[in-house]
Amino acid sequence: MQYNDRDAHSDLSRLAHGVARTARALRTARGWSLDALSARSGVSKGVLVALEQGRANPNLATLVRLTEAFGVPLTHLLQMEEEPTVRLVSPDQAVVLWRGEAGGSGTLLAGSDPPHGVEVWRWVMEPGEVKVGGAHAPGTHEVVSVESGRLTLVVDEGAYEIGAGGSASFSAWHDHRYENQSRRQVRFVMVVTVPSPEG
Repeated sequence: MQYNDRDAHSDLSRLAHGVARTARALRTARGWSLDALSARSGVSKGVLVALEQGRANPNLATLVRLTEAFGVPLTHLLQMEEEPTVRLVSPDQAVVLWRGEAGGSGTLLAGSDPPHGVEVWRWVMEPGEVKVGGAHAPGTHEVVSVESGRLTLVVDEGAYEIGAGGSASFSAWHDHRYENQSRRQVRFVMVVTVPSPEG
């Protein structure tokens, strides 16, 4: 399975623009310096400068660290306008934030902001692919629902098999990863609930 390089570049360009604008606004609203944000997020000051100037395409790990520092879902970093009463998301606004070595993808479809922050993802994993989730901020939860294939969910080294039509929920502040140990493609939907920012 292959994807169009032009489409991938467009996604990354849109992502970089959204992160630059929103991260700068979030940091300024909180009165944080770049040094303070670096200390809170674990992202180097040099990377933060490049991100805020729109000169870098952040990887998923960097985005997760920023959202946890700010206490907002990933979709908030891509928000370009004031929050409307109803936010419609067209298919072309979905952003692919993970690509597997065999052609799989993790696509952020939509989300809402705190205090009830939620992210909705669509995942496709090819045989042999692994997505390491790591440990998120305390209070983060994930729910997965498998549409086709068989997904292996590993949480704190305990493995759980989820077949088509099955679901699982867990506390995502534990180390976790998603694996396709089968010989067929697996498709699943993920919902992430994001804890409210402190104070």
